[in-house]
This record gives sequence, structure tokens and C-alpha cells, in this order.
Amino acid sequence: MSSNDAILEVYETGPLTVVGFGGREILDQIDISDCRAEIVKLLEQHQCRVLAFDLSGVKLIPSGLLGLLASLRQMKIEVHLYNPSPDVMEVLEMTRLTAVLAVHHIDLPKGDAPPAG
Repeated sequence: MSSNDAILEVYETGPLTVVGFGGREILDQIDISDCRAEIVKLLEQHQCRVLAFDLSGVKLIPSGLLGLLASLRQMKIEVHLYNPSPDVMEVLEMTRLTAVLAVHHIDLPKGDAPPAG
């Protein structure tokens, strides 16, 4: 997959890696296997232990992506979700993913990534 085909927008890499979805509101066109491959590559390249997803602006997440986020815990990766929309938050609560994924609501100037700390 070339960098032009990247699903994720990478804000920061390292033990804490911060990614987003490039301002897309609906993620239904994302190929979950490509997304997983991209995430695994990031994790391996940067010895990532904490993966933070900026969900600012995202209004709909496919169930396969939710499963992928949950499965990262099996890889001993701590997953943080920043700024899920009310609709996404409702799905996270209904699926009880809020019990296993850290959810944060912070005010961000438009276009900024979540803070590294």
C-alpha cells in the first residue's frame, strides 16, 4: 500500500502513536484488512504501546473497525479514543467497548491532533 493509499493520518509516532482518519465523517468505505495491516506496520515500526485515535468529526464507524480496535488489546496495545461523536459514543457504550478502551473528550482547535501527554 503506498502512502497515497494510507487509511490513517499519522500525527505522531513512537511508544505513543496518534492517528486519525483525515477528517472523514463516515468510515464505511474503509477496508478493515488494509486498516489492520497499516496499524500493525505502525505498531512494529515504532514499538508502539499506546495507540490513540482522533475521532474528531467521525460520525459513523463500521462494526469491523470496532472489532479491530478491540482486538488490539490482544496485542497488548493500550487503545485511546479521542472525541467520539455522540453517535459513535452511543455505539461504544452499547457494545461495552468503553469498558476496555479509554475514551477522552477534549476541546481541540480545528485540525489539531490530541496532545501527546
